[in-house]
Amino acid sequence: MTVRTLRCAIVGTGAVAHLHARAVGAHPHAELVAVTNLTRSKADEFARAWGAPAVYDTLDELLDAEHPDVVLICTPPGVHREQTIAAFAAGAHVVVEKPPAPSLDELDEMRAAAAAADRQLAVVFQQRTGTAAAHVRTLLQSGAVGRPLIAVCQTLWYRDAEYFAVPWRGQWETEGGGTTLGHGIHQLDLLAFLLGDWASVQGRLWRLDRETQTEDASTATVTFANGVVAQVVTSAVSPRQISSIRLDTQKATISVEHLYGHGHENWKITPAPGFEAEADAWDLPPLEERSDHGPLLRDVFDALLAGEQLPPTADEPARSFELVAAIYASAAADGAVVTPADLAVHPTHRAGFASPVADMRDVDS
Repeated sequence: MTVRTLRCAIVGTGAVAHLHARAVGAHPHAELVAVTNLTRSKADEFARAWGAPAVYDTLDELLDAEHPDVVLICTPPGVHREQTIAAFAAGAHVVVEKPPAPSLDELDEMRAAAAAADRQLAVVFQQRTGTAAAHVRTLLQSGAVGRPLIAVCQTLWYRDAEYFAVPWRGQWETEGGGTTLGHGIHQLDLLAFLLGDWASVQGRLWRLDRETQTEDASTATVTFANGVVAQVVTSAVSPRQISSIRLDTQKATISVEHLYGHGHENWKITPAPGFEAEADAWDLPPLEERSDHGPLLRDVFDALLAGEQLPPTADEPARSFELVAAIYASAAADGAVVTPADLAVHPTHRAGFASPVADMRDVDS
């Protein structure tokens, strides 16, 4: 049987677009046929580096001329909604970088447009990928390590003043949120990939050192539908950087510590006393695949070619976004509990995440 080739287009040719182009090039049944960027010279340079696809000045021109099967959106979140809806209207599937939109309302519009066009919407949360994450998810879902009980999720990164000097960064209107939305969402997404649906959130936002409107740190307590209680800390002011998740179950502690990507060496499973004999059955598989854009886009392309629904590595586009929104909504209510039902009808935070931030910069030491 002849397998068709997915004709792919990239919108936005910044740094992350190179990861998309590499993943397209690695797939035997995908081809990069077109790119567009706000600055034409940058699009031309990108095209020269990736096999000379056609270059267009606008997305509309690209869609009219090329009719791609898949549009890969690598632009800032403020334009994701309009670009995604335009791609669906042209008959393309969409893969969009995180965060998928500046608000839940806009993401709802994107999901509705996907359903109306009978197309798929995938959001890039590459921390879900890799053989280790898949193996741990199976252990948790099967009950092999007992019931999960408590978790710690940390995104402790460092972004200096120069990073925030870019005009659109650190502003509610142009970035949508601070380090919780821009950084912490990765580990929150991995946490929810492992544990499933969330049940409640209590969160606070903090401005500790940076000159921003938005937070440079946040703290939250998240409960999950399966009863797990998780403590979440996100920071953009932590010099020794780490991304980590620790899950304590009835039989083991499962942990991953990395920065921007993980492999088998980053994961550790420690049996509880009395369960050492079971630990051999929990070993990671012998063949390793690291977390990356490559396996995520491969899984998406394979599903599209087979006419199947998106795989777990790329489904649930709203789950971690809702978790982040709930942290902001809780902070706006002085740390009140926010549930999925509350968020579904929230009067303000479905439209945007602007929230009061506790400014600690002037506190006497």
